[in-house]
Amino acid sequence: MRFFSIRMATAMMLAMVLALTAGAAAQQSDSSQKQSDERKSKNQPSAKDRDKDKKPGQPADKSSEAKTPDEQKSDGPKPGAGDKEEYDVSEAAPVVTHHQMTVDGRLLKYAATTGRLPIKRGDGKIQAEMFFVAYSLEGQDAGKRPLTFAFNGGPGSATIWLHMGALGPKRVAMKPEGFLPPAPYHIEDNPHTLLDKSDLVFVDAMGTGFSRAANLEQSKKYWNVKGDIECFSEFIRLYLTRYERWNSPLYLFGESYGTTRAAGVAGYLADRGIAFNGITLLSIALSFQTLDDTKVNDLPYPLLIPSFTMIAGYHHKLPSDLSSDLAKARQESEHWAATEYAQALDKGDALTPDARKKVVEQMARYTGLSPQVIDDANLRIDVPKFTHNLLLDQKLRVGRLDGRFTGPDPQGVLDTPFYDPTQAGIVPPYTSVFNHYVRTELGYKTDMPYSVFADEEFQASWTWGSNEGGFPNTSSALREAIVKEPYLKVLVMEGYYDLATPYFAANYTMNHLDLGGKYRSNISFATYDAGHMAYLPIDSLKKMKSDQATFMDQAGAGSQ
Repeated sequence: MRFFSIRMATAMMLAMVLALTAGAAAQQSDSSQKQSDERKSKNQPSAKDRDKDKKPGQPADKSSEAKTPDEQKSDGPKPGAGDKEEYDVSEAAPVVTHHQMTVDGRLLKYAATTGRLPIKRGDGKIQAEMFFVAYSLEGQDAGKRPLTFAFNGGPGSATIWLHMGALGPKRVAMKPEGFLPPAPYHIEDNPHTLLDKSDLVFVDAMGTGFSRAANLEQSKKYWNVKGDIECFSEFIRLYLTRYERWNSPLYLFGESYGTTRAAGVAGYLADRGIAFNGITLLSIALSFQTLDDTKVNDLPYPLLIPSFTMIAGYHHKLPSDLSSDLAKARQESEHWAATEYAQALDKGDALTPDARKKVVEQMARYTGLSPQVIDDANLRIDVPKFTHNLLLDQKLRVGRLDGRFTGPDPQGVLDTPFYDPTQAGIVPPYTSVFNHYVRTELGYKTDMPYSVFADEEFQASWTWGSNEGGFPNTSSALREAIVKEPYLKVLVMEGYYDLATPYFAANYTMNHLDLGGKYRSNISFATYDAGHMAYLPIDSLKKMKSDQATFMDQAGAGSQ
């Protein structure tokens, strides 16, 4: 979750849904049954085995014990650090707890491993630690059991969303449509967890969650496209090494900027002996030229139109002949956007008055906006203009991450440049539920705040590396991984109501990978009547699990 265009990132990172922090402890149901500490999952190294091979000075493993606050190290800034905060990145053993749940009538007994893995310099000195929560079925052959690394995006978002909303064994309880329930918020078993198909590792990016570098200078090494990819790649290598998972079928699951990262990681590790069976890209952001409109880049405008059509239809703003069949309306909108509309934008100022009038009329038909708004915008409706004007007659804003969400602007109809009502519906329950869950059921005791979103220092420091002068693009890295690994399968998941990473833009990107039929056949698509977080509506979550399970079977996971 969380995606920002380059142009919007600085101004909006902390103001939008995925750049706001929220937290207040929430009550949760405690249905996980903790098993005996003596029972270890076969794919988790035992304390005895780890101590036997530990390096001098490495702490003994107490992973089966839920530590008290006094026993766990303090991970916060060192006293007296002032503006140059430093974090304790010395190693500590992870916490392992044992649980069980039932999925489709099958009892799953699993271990949850919660901790941080070190990111080291060439001389072995620890520079940073990445926080993770891993779930593994007990009594399984680790060499044959699939393993999925999952992460959200931002850049600058923790992996709380995929963890607690889609793939993990627990989920934040929301209304069936994915909307905000009344407080206090609580947790529940996730009947659509991927744990029955694959072991899971949820990883937080540097500066989010409990992932921290030793100091600001070290942090900046990871706050860029290249550093982020290399950091996650090193985490994956080290996890495979420490938990003896080199022979496991491997999968990546990225959401939003997490897809940017997943493509980069796949390409980076392809040359380092780590191959993946499958990569799932949810709400993709690979080619930023399809997403970031500028004065010299009109490409995103046609790619937004079909999503505008779907959202306008959801809110009953389309003419009756379109609203009666949204699937047909979407197809018409796609065709018009890719042909007449794109051609009109290409003509620029050479477009004749009569042709312009026709485009305005057709665009009003497919977007639900008034002809005047479209004409005033010079035929170029971006996301803020659409979300502000679609329900302006009702004094409501439409969601960017999920166009089904609506809400009045907190600062008035005309006084706020941009507001996404999705934020008020998802941030508080996810934040409060996870903070309680990680410290109670998972037993990870620490005073360090869990950073759902990176702070202002991250916002000011993030760079796009060699792409600063143009548009970031990791689709070439994905292509490289695909052609080097002919058995690699890719699944693209898209939400029709997503304006952050529109589905039509995703299709355009995947259609321009320059792949032949042999490799093209390894790419599949799944669509959802949902937004950026396709798993928010329970029906979409159910379909998403089914799609992912089928995909993994096709990619070689088989039945587990």
